[in-house]
Amino acid sequence: KSKQTASPGTGSSPGPGTDKHRAEMPSKKKFCFKAAKEHDIPEDLDKVLENKVVERRGDLYYINMSVVEMTCLDEDDGEGIVSRSISSHSDLIPGVYEGGLKIWECTFDLIDYFSEAEIRFTNKTVLDLGCGAGLLGIVALKGKAGQVHFQDYNSTVINEITLPNAVANCTGEGSRVGSRGGGKTHEPPSKRPKKAEGSPDGLTKCRFFSGEWSEVSQLLFSCSKPFSKYDIILTSETIYNPDHYGALHDTLAQLLDKNGRVYLASKVHYFGVGGGIYLFEKFVEERNVFRTSIVKIIDKGLQRCIMEMAFKDSS
Repeated sequence: KSKQTASPGTGSSPGPGTDKHRAEMPSKKKFCFKAAKEHDIPEDLDKVLENKVVERRGDLYYINMSVVEMTCLDEDDGEGIVSRSISSHSDLIPGVYEGGLKIWECTFDLIDYFSEAEIRFTNKTVLDLGCGAGLLGIVALKGKAGQVHFQDYNSTVINEITLPNAVANCTGEGSRVGSRGGGKTHEPPSKRPKKAEGSPDGLTKCRFFSGEWSEVSQLLFSCSKPFSKYDIILTSETIYNPDHYGALHDTLAQLLDKNGRVYLASKVHYFGVGGGIYLFEKFVEERNVFRTSIVKIIDKGLQRCIMEMAFKDSS
C-alpha cells in the first residue's frame, strides 16, 4: 500500500481515501539527495491560477488535484512525476516522487488539532515540511504567522499545487470562484478564476523550496536572504519510509529553534512501506536529541496519531 490516499476528485472535498494505489517497495540505499531550489513567487499572480479549478473546505481553498494531473500530463511536469505515477499505479516512487500530488488524511487531523489544542502561530516562523498542497502552512499563515516556508521533494508539486494554493488563499480567489457557505459543501467552481487584485501581503511572508531535506537545509543556511530557525515545524505523513528517518531527524534538529516545537501527524503503521509512528518514536528516543509526546490518537479508520517534539534541553 501507499500512504493510503485522501485524494479529492473534481467537485469533491478532500477526505479519507482508499487503498487502491500501491507504492513501490523502498530500496535500502541511502536517501536520494535531490538538489534544492527556491521557487520565486511570480509577479503575475493571474498566471499562477490560470487553468486551475479552486475548491473549498471550510475557510481553506485548494487546487483540484485531478485537473492539475491532466494539465501536467500535457505540458507542465518537467520531472515527469505525473506520468510515472499514473503508469506505475503508485503514489510513491522512492527518489522520484514522494506523494505530494495527493492530500493525505493526516493533514486534516493536524489542522483539527491546531484548533483543539489552541496552537498559536502569531508572529511565529513556521516550516511546512513535506508540504504537498501546503494546507498546514496556509493555516499557519491565516493564523498570523510572521513567516511561513513550504518544502516539498518535487518542484512540480511546488509550482503546480503549493504555490497556487497559497495564492488562492492569500488573494481571496477562492471566495470568488469557489463555494458559498462553510464546511465541506460547495458549488461547482469556475474553471477560470477572476483576476487577482494586486500582490497580497500574505505572500510576502512565504518562501517555497523543493528538493531533499538536507539539501534544503544547506540552501537556507548558505543563501544571502536572512534566515532564522523555525519556532514551529509542521509535517504530515512523512514517516512512512524508515530509510528516511535519519534525514528527517537531522533536518528537524538543524532547523528547529532551541525552544521550538514540531507537530507531526502520521498513521500508526504504513503497510507495505514499513514505517509508522511508534517506529519513528523509538528512532527519535535512541538519538536522544528530542523528547516526544503522542498528544492525540484518532481511531476512525486506520489508527492515526499526532506527535509533539521538542529538544530535550528546551524550556
